[in-house]
Amino acid sequence: MPKSATTYWNPLRPENRERWAPIHGLEGMAEELTLSIDHQTGEYTRVTRFLPGADTTAFGGKTHPYPEEVFIVSGRLYDAAFDLWLEAGHYASRPPGERHGPFKTDVGCLVLEVSFPNRTVGGTGV
Repeated sequence: MPKSATTYWNPLRPENRERWAPIHGLEGMAEELTLSIDHQTGEYTRVTRFLPGADTTAFGGKTHPYPEEVFIVSGRLYDAAFDLWLEAGHYASRPPGERHGPFKTDVGCLVLEVSFPNRTVGGTGV
């Protein structure tokens, strides 16, 4: 089954606010909205919004066994793993196992993420 499809709409408009969900464990710091998903493979595209003042230091950095792509749409986000402030326009194509985070932001940040959970190391496609 392919990824879900939808016609044009704007997830940032106020009338779509109820579609956003707090990220479990990061309530009050970050929320997400899945834009497209393939329920068979698990591949998805989503936006993550880090709210101003968010700081995930208490949770440490993270890795996962699949590749993902991230694009900073707006705001800025500090990635401690790279000692780098990511700003609008920054892009990364992360290989499986790459450490990233913890993250913090002073002004908030919107991140577009495309993840490929079915392409794990030793699995399909990697």
